[in-house]
Amino acid sequence: MSDVRIKRIYDAASDDDGARILVDRLWPRGMRKETAQLSLWMKEIAPSNELRKNFSHMPSRFAEFTQHYHEELAANPDAVARMKELMANGRVTLLYAAHDTEHNHALVLADYLRSH
Repeated sequence: MSDVRIKRIYDAASDDDGARILVDRLWPRGMRKETAQLSLWMKEIAPSNELRKNFSHMPSRFAEFTQHYHEELAANPDAVARMKELMANGRVTLLYAAHDTEHNHALVLADYLRSH
């Protein structure tokens, strides 16, 4: 099983994070690039702007969001393959900025990567 973790980008970096990959399409508010401690910013694997806006971080729309994001990921094999390559090299921590730790795209992405 792949070692994929998720973490808010505002949480402190840890030595055991492995590759720290920002998976948001937009740069997180208030986060300085110098302090983010990123390995990579993969905005191309983030949900489309349209999907992100339709979801609007509303938990009642999370199941629908998940379905549509899976469809977007299936239609984006290059980005998924790139992430799988990174995962093959060791632990990967997917970083996101959303406040909701139970309903966000990083959770969906991590589950998708583990199962595909």
